[in-house]
Amino acid sequence: MTLNSLLDRGNVVLGALLALGLIIGGWVLGAEIKATRLGDRYVTVKGLVERKVKSDLALWPLTYKEAGDELSSLYAKTEADKKTVLQFLDEQGIQSSEIELGIIRVVDTQANEYGGGTRAPHRYIVEQQITVRTARVDQVASAAQKTMLLLQKGIALAGNPGQGLSYKFTGLNAIKPDMITEATRNARAAADRFAADSGSKVGSIRTANQGVFSILPADQSDGGEPGFGPADSSLMKTVRVVTSVEYYLEK
Repeated sequence: MTLNSLLDRGNVVLGALLALGLIIGGWVLGAEIKATRLGDRYVTVKGLVERKVKSDLALWPLTYKEAGDELSSLYAKTEADKKTVLQFLDEQGIQSSEIELGIIRVVDTQANEYGGGTRAPHRYIVEQQITVRTARVDQVASAAQKTMLLLQKGIALAGNPGQGLSYKFTGLNAIKPDMITEATRNARAAADRFAADSGSKVGSIRTANQGVFSILPADQSDGGEPGFGPADSSLMKTVRVVTSVEYYLEK
């Protein structure tokens, strides 16, 4: 084989390699351009889901106090008050296993007195709290409406009789997966509507944010913190979640 033939063959091979390189380079460049354009075309949508639920835990602190100058008589009166409160709870169907007795707190109003100050009417204040903790929320809701019976027996609960009564919903983890699925489905439906209006179609997910679950009073649709705040006083609650999803748009 002559030298010229070898050179011609080498040029053919080199030309073929150059052509192949141009083809591959063009394909990669085209894919990059397509990806860049695709990255510029996306829509952000939100999926909202709300569910009405009933509280499954009630916490009801009942605080009572007595004031006087003799600790022994105050202690006896506090013990009598405790028996009266426990009897009231028993009459309302509250079980002993659902009742927690707090420690007795004694305040000496003269312990921190300084000259020139006005003395309190009584030297000692004895306070005790009895807390009801139960899953029988309806039982507590009914009993809380009858605290006037305690007042008739000479026991004035500290603060508003219903103050401190709180209802909790502890089953959030059980309903979370279904709510997230439904919220994502709603977000996809919103993206499909947007794409149809813009002459596009929805592609894959660009980013997704599950959102924060909120537990609110049943008649409130926004605000509040999960499990706390204004929702605590409401027996019926609204569990709410909003997911935010970005979808690519394709022609």
